[in-house]
Amino acid sequence: MSGRRRPHARVRRAGQPRTLRTRLVVASVTLIAVVCAVIGSVTTLALRSHLYEQLDGGLHEAGKRVSGRFAPPGQGGPAAPDIGRSGRFGGEKTLSDFVTRGPQPQFTVVARVVDGRAAEGVLGFKSTATLQMKPKVLGGTQLTALGSVPHDDDAHTVDVPGLGSYRVTYAHGPNGDFYVGIPTKDTDGTISTLILIEVSVTVAALVAAGIAGTVIVGVATRPLRRVAATAGRVSELPLHSGEVNLSERVPEAECDPHTEVGRVGAALNRMLDHVHDALHARQRSETRVRQFVADASHELRTPLASIRGYAELTRRGREQVGPDTRHALGRIESEAARMTLLVEDLLLLARLDAGRPLRFERTDLVPLLVDTVSDARAAGTAHTWRLDLPDEPALVLADAARLQQVLVNLLANARTHTPPGTTVTARVRRHGPWLCADVEDNGPGIPAGLLPHVFERFARGDSARSRATGSTGLGLAIVRAVAAAHGGSVTVESVPGRTAFSVRLPSLDGAAGPAGTTTDAVDASGTWDAVGVMGAMGAPGVPDTSGASSASGVMGAAGPAVAARGTAGAAGDADR
Repeated sequence: MSGRRRPHARVRRAGQPRTLRTRLVVASVTLIAVVCAVIGSVTTLALRSHLYEQLDGGLHEAGKRVSGRFAPPGQGGPAAPDIGRSGRFGGEKTLSDFVTRGPQPQFTVVARVVDGRAAEGVLGFKSTATLQMKPKVLGGTQLTALGSVPHDDDAHTVDVPGLGSYRVTYAHGPNGDFYVGIPTKDTDGTISTLILIEVSVTVAALVAAGIAGTVIVGVATRPLRRVAATAGRVSELPLHSGEVNLSERVPEAECDPHTEVGRVGAALNRMLDHVHDALHARQRSETRVRQFVADASHELRTPLASIRGYAELTRRGREQVGPDTRHALGRIESEAARMTLLVEDLLLLARLDAGRPLRFERTDLVPLLVDTVSDARAAGTAHTWRLDLPDEPALVLADAARLQQVLVNLLANARTHTPPGTTVTARVRRHGPWLCADVEDNGPGIPAGLLPHVFERFARGDSARSRATGSTGLGLAIVRAVAAAHGGSVTVESVPGRTAFSVRLPSLDGAAGPAGTTTDAVDASGTWDAVGVMGAMGAPGVPDTSGASSASGVMGAAGPAVAARGTAGAAGDADR
């Protein structure tokens, strides 16, 4: 496990486009939409102003004709006939004649003003049957609407009930006072048609601009995507350890120094060259260190063996030695044995790092776990040891000696770093195509600060170097290295009251079978301890008061060889 912390990914804001291409296309389309909206608005306002000026001009001209103030070109004064109080032109023509026979457009309205209000009014419309203009008398609500127009000779927009929107003006002259109105329907229809055309053209233009912009921007940013793809492939390479083949580079075609993307690609290539050189130098340094460790470990084995031999020879010799000398010789042998174990562990790690081939063969995890648990029980009689095994063989392709060392290290780790009375359970289970060997205990757990680094070399829970309180810190590093060499892995979960190490190895047969027990020594939890299996070694188990079988009788029958194996295995543990 590594203690490196991964940077937190940036949270994308809601509504923010994901890619540069999307942002460019959206920005371009938005700009085009704004420009089209401005042009359309200005055009619409200009056309509306022009059409309403024409409409108001015709309205004022009609007002002058009906009021008697209209002077034809070339004449100096009014030429309109007089409209008397009877509403007749020359005694014969009325307001109806004005709206039906004049040049006014269809639906023109005229109302006479008497005492400041609209007294009577008519509407001229074209009959659908005869296509001739006919008058229609205005109602009271319509006259009231016309009467709301101020007497200021300006054109005003009025909504006449039943007729719609009108431009109405107040006209006064020799013939009297009148309200004259012309409908705005045609003008408003023209403006609405223009707006519809502008919206349709704008939408079509935006769609075309979006499609064209996507294609153009996509082609323009293609080199940038290639640079990003190269950086992405580099980021997926395992650069933290081992020999790294950093051959990824941006193509030379995308490194044109005359373009911005080309300069980015060239800078990325230079950076990758520097990183490659640094990683290569690191690998050479690591190789030299590993070679030194391997050579030193190999060369130290003979002197250490000689030290132990001479010390033992002196202690067992015929010459009498004093108690102080005998104690010193015992300490020399003990420290030489400890140093030998440390050298062996370092040599094994160096060989695994160098990729030395292992001796793979068909191996059954069940008897292997039984043997290691019996050894651990011999070395740790103050703990309760339990086994949970399947009925069928658990076959893997493994180096049996190295795999046994993995199990010994895990069991020794549980024994060394948990208080007496702790229950340690070893089990074999299937998990899909994997076979898992688990070692679980109900001890105090691994400190949270040490847990991320527990598989690192010389990882220790304290700074002590004595075997009474600590260890070399290489046991779990060996576990991880051996598991990786078998194509598997090792994981750990730890909370106060439960710590579980799980070694996953590829199964040979891949067939999943139900877990079960093959002995009568079953406790209340459904698991069984080492007693039932150890009975095959020639000694019966003795049930303890907790309901779980004890393995003490078995370990006594196992003999000194079993205890020796368990004691030797304790050298591979790692401190919590």
